Amino acid sequence: MGEEHYRHLLLLLLIVSLFFIKTHSSFTPSDNYLINCGSSAETKLPDGRTFKSDQQSVSFLQTEEDIKTSVDTIPSSSDTLPLYLTARIFPGKATYSFYISRPGRHWIRLHFYPLPHPLYNLTDSVFSVTTDTTVLLHDFSATNPSSVVFKEYLVYASEKLSLYFKPHKGSIAFINAVEIVSVPDELVPDSASSVPQSPDFKGLSSFSLQVSHRLNIGGDLVSSKIDPLSRTWLSDKPYNSFPEGSRNVTVDPKTITYPEGGATELIAPNPVYASAMEMADAQTSEPNFNLSWSASVDSGHDYFIRLHFCDIVSKSLNELVFNVFINKFIAISGLDLSTKTNALGTAYYADFVLNASAITNGSILVQVGPTPNLQSGKPNAILNGLEIMKLNNAAGSLDGLFGVDGKYRGPSIGMSSKKLAIAGIGFVMGLTAFFGVVVLLVRWQRRPKDWQKQNSFSSWLLPLHAGHSSYMSSKGGSTTSRKMSIFGSKKSKSNGFSSFFSNQGLGRYFPFTELQTATQNFDEKSVIGVGGFGKVYIGEIDGGTQVAIKRGNQSSEQGINEFQTEIQMLSKLRHRHLVSLIGFCDENKEMILVYEYMSNGPLRDHLYGSKENDPNPIPTLSWKQRLEICIGSARGLHYLHTGAAQGIIHRDVKTTNILLDENLVAKVSDFGLSKDAPMEQGHVSTAVKGSFGYLDPEYFRRQQLTDKSDVYSFGVVLFEVLCARPVINPQLPREQVNLAEYAMNLHRKGKLETIIDPKIVGTISKGSLRKFVEAAEKCLAEYGVDRPGMGDVLWNLEYALQLQEASAQVDLSEDKTTMNIQMEFSGEEMQSPPHPLL
Repeated sequence: MGEEHYRHLLLLLLIVSLFFIKTHSSFTPSDNYLINCGSSAETKLPDGRTFKSDQQSVSFLQTEEDIKTSVDTIPSSSDTLPLYLTARIFPGKATYSFYISRPGRHWIRLHFYPLPHPLYNLTDSVFSVTTDTTVLLHDFSATNPSSVVFKEYLVYASEKLSLYFKPHKGSIAFINAVEIVSVPDELVPDSASSVPQSPDFKGLSSFSLQVSHRLNIGGDLVSSKIDPLSRTWLSDKPYNSFPEGSRNVTVDPKTITYPEGGATELIAPNPVYASAMEMADAQTSEPNFNLSWSASVDSGHDYFIRLHFCDIVSKSLNELVFNVFINKFIAISGLDLSTKTNALGTAYYADFVLNASAITNGSILVQVGPTPNLQSGKPNAILNGLEIMKLNNAAGSLDGLFGVDGKYRGPSIGMSSKKLAIAGIGFVMGLTAFFGVVVLLVRWQRRPKDWQKQNSFSSWLLPLHAGHSSYMSSKGGSTTSRKMSIFGSKKSKSNGFSSFFSNQGLGRYFPFTELQTATQNFDEKSVIGVGGFGKVYIGEIDGGTQVAIKRGNQSSEQGINEFQTEIQMLSKLRHRHLVSLIGFCDENKEMILVYEYMSNGPLRDHLYGSKENDPNPIPTLSWKQRLEICIGSARGLHYLHTGAAQGIIHRDVKTTNILLDENLVAKVSDFGLSKDAPMEQGHVSTAVKGSFGYLDPEYFRRQQLTDKSDVYSFGVVLFEVLCARPVINPQLPREQVNLAEYAMNLHRKGKLETIIDPKIVGTISKGSLRKFVEAAEKCLAEYGVDRPGMGDVLWNLEYALQLQEASAQVDLSEDKTTMNIQMEFSGEEMQSPPHPLL
């Protein structure tokens, strides 16, 4: 009987201990408001959470109008899909107010998806969302109906927490679901280590935070069903900058232990600590490279960064010692997890605040690498999890520089400076107007007697450029330079439209006879290109200098318009990656422009190769050469969009308009369809023009041209460069006709390699290919607002080139059975990470 009593006592103790272990990391939020906005019934998610219906939560909402919308299904496979099937719409200001039973940090989770409605277009909505103290979203839009938008914040609240939805003037606001949930006090500390290294950052509790990235390093997605705080941890694969140098490691999550007074399951669930990335075998005794993860962030904010570690790779203690870097600044030197946890397989985390000044390229780079001169153990480094959260700025905002009162809180110009600038502008405008009147009066007095018979008054009314182009021949004899003054010009034999061009200061003037000689009287054998404007000939001037001579077709109205546009554009553009204009001829109604000659012709010819039995076959471009050509083209387009006084949209970006010189340097050409783009307006409404297959579908639908239309076309060019096949091929099966669509579909299925140019497919490093395709994919986003600018595209392409070059260096080093990556140093004897072997 006593023995049986003893067994019952042991069983009771076991149950109590299990209950303690279970409740040690469990958390019941004091406040837990879950609302499925617009829903007629409660909604239960796969993770077990139940969201109240709209009727059950109506007491929390203040709005002038009761407008809802719903659908049966949307194109999403998210576990939270049911939350996006209904929505509340607010034509005016609306407020959700929640009673807070326990002061402290709270999750604010907002779900958006633009559902259809017969009266309101949610994809065009523009609105802001704020609390009483923090701007969460400013002029926010959810324009992409193919994906949901989820925003997650940590905000301090006491007594009452209000969410204000404020539509932009003439627009609406909407919301699909709202979560207001208490957060454990220990989740976010009040202080953290500063990066760059300085005294600890204190006062975190006074900041609002937005979750930017939450990654499970080395493992798959961890869903809200597993996480005790209903968080979702994404796989790190899209963020891994050097997958070739990393290897994932996983163990049974049940083997992970949490130390007393340290990490708990509330900090991160055990599946996060049960997976990691470690250094791959470099087949050398002293591997010296970093594992790297890059995440895009907004500039102008400090960031809270939490790194999760758990030694699941060592066989014994003190084997694993490594360095941690954030944006190339040392964060932890010689991290030995054994001294932190005194055990293997034990969770550990470290918190940092990265200063906004250390973010220079719109991204945060986290790296781990071996400690040099390690006395014991094999060089290695690991990372298990990564969290990045944005801190509100001085304006109290997590999105822009406007405060909760709608006032601009960014850098301002003093009133005296502003008044001085306005006065200066007024004076210049008045002086310009006066000078213009004087010029018109003088020109009127000097008008030709037969001006009424001419087709255009531009030949005598328009003022001339006083200077000459910098491109002037040093040779005399056959070349003349047109003498110009501000009030008159040398009389020309031209009339009609050609007289306009004689007055535009386009540099060197070529007599028609000289160009006849240069092209052997415009011999058809000299033709190197044909377009709507006419033909392009190769010619020789100045005793042997080769040039391209574009002769306008006088009978083509399209040619005339494009010709005029190209003159207007090229007269104000000079860039290494734009084809340069040398001069012109306008005699006898001719419209002739002379350009630098690009000896290697259009990029398209080098992608598709030579015709059969061609005596001079075109060699295949290597992957590195293709990247360099894409980078050069991107630089040219970036200059067009941002370098000119007024943005210029090319409108016809394609591989036949990217020309290569003798060194395969790429230059963008053919500006006949280009348009000035007033960037303040954001777009220019115009008739749709361009080349089929490269044409931006949004531009086609809305007839509103933006610089993002060029970005889309360039994305098509990138896939054409990668695959070396026509962008439109009607002879293929229907799903393969359009290269951009076909490539994107294959990429989503992980089969893009099947259509890569077989001549180079084996020479592309995985990292370079991933970054290149990522750039192309972003360019081809359905909506322009989701596409990057050419500056961002250029950065990604340069990064892809670096990855390719680094991969080649690794291959070379492996052939020599050694790897020697030079370490860089930053600060006072502080080790900064080497550029990762990407």
